[in-house]
Amino acid sequence: MPKYNVAVLGPIPRDHITTHHGEVIEKYGCATHTAIGISKLLGNEGTVYLVSHVRKKDEDAVKQLLAPYSNINVDHITSDADQGDVIKLRFVDQNKRLEKQTGFMNPIVPEDIKELMHCDVFVCVPITDYEVPLETLKYIKENSNGKIIFDAHGPTNTLTITGDRLIRFWVDRDQWLPYIDVLKMNLEESMCCWFEKEYDVEDLGEFETHTTDHLPKLAEHVLNKGVESLIVTLDAEGGAVFFKEDGNIRHEMVKSVKVEHVIDTTGCGDSFAGGLGFGLLEEPNNYIRAAKYANALGALRTQGRTFEVFKSKKETDRLIVENYGEV
Repeated sequence: MPKYNVAVLGPIPRDHITTHHGEVIEKYGCATHTAIGISKLLGNEGTVYLVSHVRKKDEDAVKQLLAPYSNINVDHITSDADQGDVIKLRFVDQNKRLEKQTGFMNPIVPEDIKELMHCDVFVCVPITDYEVPLETLKYIKENSNGKIIFDAHGPTNTLTITGDRLIRFWVDRDQWLPYIDVLKMNLEESMCCWFEKEYDVEDLGEFETHTTDHLPKLAEHVLNKGVESLIVTLDAEGGAVFFKEDGNIRHEMVKSVKVEHVIDTTGCGDSFAGGLGFGLLEEPNNYIRAAKYANALGALRTQGRTFEVFKSKKETDRLIVENYGEV
């Protein structure tokens, strides 16, 4: 019997990507990065259950894509509603992208995961605010001892009737926090999570600054609401990791894993979340260690356009030791 069981919840969008070099890439994204990254690390030590909804015309292709990974269970990838995310991405630089969405996955609800309450970790990687709803997190928390890792990309992004994907304030944040163990986000998303009681109209607009001054206050708030760790990715700088230790909030910077040439950054955040999930399997409260695996998977994701970029645990551990001195 496999030692570990990991559930990955999120969309598998059919992506049409134009890179900042002008190259065009078409592939299935998001939760596939998370699941395959974990799969390669687990090897024979466990099973990854990928939970998603796709278009009927995409189901066979998605399952064929995952077929080489014998430890990924695809029984929970369904097309009953014939709904799935379809997204066009155009990168204007290495990290900033413009997005249009033309297909929409039906939400992952408790019925979809009721057979997975034995899982040790639930890695939730929504990319829009409807894909992994609050009721699903509540169901997991009430029926499983598994650790819930949640990506704030979902609730800080919404969809308009013109297909534009726009960032939004996570105004109902505090209703979600008691049902999240590890909250992962990037800097822009963190700004969506920390808002004023009221704004002057002229103060509302695009986030111009890249300050991190608000992070300690945000961390204190979310940790006091029941979240065990807040992890904020800061691109090339690495990740800011916050957690409580002896009643006090500890803040550690875990530097990024350096790469020479970035080929494709699509799926880096999803890969990062997968690294967190794997890292917390053996040591559920070692958030620094988890962040090292997360940074490693995020860095590996940039090194090519296929899933061959992900490595075994032995190879990934070697990369971690090269960068940090120890796993």
